[in-house]
Amino acid sequence: MPSSPDPASTWASFTHDPRAKANAGLRAGDADREVVLRVLGEAYADGRLTREEHDERATRLAAARTFGELRPLLDDLVPTTPAPVRASAALATAGPDDLRRMAVREWESHRRSAILAFIGPTLICWAVWVATSFGGGVFSPDFPWPLIVMAVTGFHLVRTLVTRQELIATELERLQRRQAKALRGRRRP
Repeated sequence: MPSSPDPASTWASFTHDPRAKANAGLRAGDADREVVLRVLGEAYADGRLTREEHDERATRLAAARTFGELRPLLDDLVPTTPAPVRASAALATAGPDDLRRMAVREWESHRRSAILAFIGPTLICWAVWVATSFGGGVFSPDFPWPLIVMAVTGFHLVRTLVTRQELIATELERLQRRQAKALRGRRRP
């Protein structure tokens, strides 16, 4: 099955966004041309470009000097939707309350996952146990082994619920480290 490039990661791979008119006249570097070459190679491998189209675009790529010359090589291969706000940019501008809300949302996500990891396997295991306990049309229950599954997944759920503050604090520290890294990255020329 052909893999289409992820637009966000493709456009984010450039040193400057080729879609922005302000960047059209800027000179592109080798790393930028490598991004285009990778996309062209993937498009050829997926059958979205013929060999002739690939070679023609590769020749144009070798002669390209500016971002304005790179974009047309990708316009029909990678969606040119506006670039989403990068997580690092949003993180860099987040205040302490925003970081706390992000940490709480992450814990809530873990809580949902723990609940689903408890309910799903529990229901399936009990259904299997009940179905296999009807041997010869008579209900003859054996050891209720789904209790083991409930104990393991329940332990994870209880741990997630009980250690709420610790998990939020750990996530908050992680977000603060990522924010500091994003801020350092913004200061670089």
